[in-house]
Amino acid sequence: MNPTHPIRAVVPCRACLSGEDLDWLGGGRSVSLALALMTTVEARPGPAPEGEMADGWPREVWAFLRERLPGLAPRPPAVSVHSEAPAASGLSSSTAQIVALFRAFTDPSLTGRCVDDATIAQWAYEFEFAVFHGGGMDHLAVVEGGALLLDGRERGLPAVRDRLEFPAEWRVVVVDSGTRKNTGHHIRDVRAQLAVGDAALAAYRATADEASGRVWEALRDRDLVALGGAMVRAHEAMRDHQRMSTPLLEELRSVALRTAGLPLKLSGAGGGGALVGVCPADAVEETAAGLARALRVSHPQARVMPTQAALSSRREPVPVDRP
Repeated sequence: MNPTHPIRAVVPCRACLSGEDLDWLGGGRSVSLALALMTTVEARPGPAPEGEMADGWPREVWAFLRERLPGLAPRPPAVSVHSEAPAASGLSSSTAQIVALFRAFTDPSLTGRCVDDATIAQWAYEFEFAVFHGGGMDHLAVVEGGALLLDGRERGLPAVRDRLEFPAEWRVVVVDSGTRKNTGHHIRDVRAQLAVGDAALAAYRATADEASGRVWEALRDRDLVALGGAMVRAHEAMRDHQRMSTPLLEELRSVALRTAGLPLKLSGAGGGGALVGVCPADAVEETAAGLARALRVSHPQARVMPTQAALSSRREPVPVDRP
């Protein structure tokens, strides 16, 4: 097939509200929320010129697809990528880009066939697992949209236990610390803990699973105060049992609570990255502006980004796997 117009795929990022790593450790719940910080991939008609065939995800995703979709051209289309989410921040910007590439590259005008969203999520998970050996929360979160309660599995995509649309009267405040996290290093360390039956990891799994239950109950009940407390509980599990936080991240949390009354939780593998909090929609501009002013002098590298939940764009959601 040879499309005559650019193909665009737009994919949200995600925040983890509770339960980092439980999506692949198994035996625990995690809560994801798709955020409207979008990644856009645009594939242009025709194969990429040789001079644009740099190594990277477009070439690797195309090679992955050629093994599964016979008849694709030897070279992928030329692509451009734009992301509103900060890189290496624990907001799944890399997964969003990978999923967007899969969506663009499986457009019927390129493949001559339809590839459903369940297959996109599965293939994107398999592609990324081969590199990082992590879990599938991110892939489901950015494909499904909204809030998901997930049951972790040691291998494969987690099971969707429940789903909700995020309350329209709430907004999310992202505080990017300006320091990068290292997912690969983190996953290797946690897998080593798992292999030896580390007690700290066991304590984290139990505490984080309990926090995830509280987070989901607060979302279901639309109780913002309870949600903030449950997210703090989830953050403390990350910090106290698994040392995912850093002094800088704790300073940012203190400033946010002191100046804006906003509880923040680290999202992602830790060691850096972004913190997230939830506030009323009618207060988000004032909250974000006040926090930005407070951080401007003491932590000029930090960036405050108000946003909202991304609604589901999926045509056929993954069935809920209720216990």
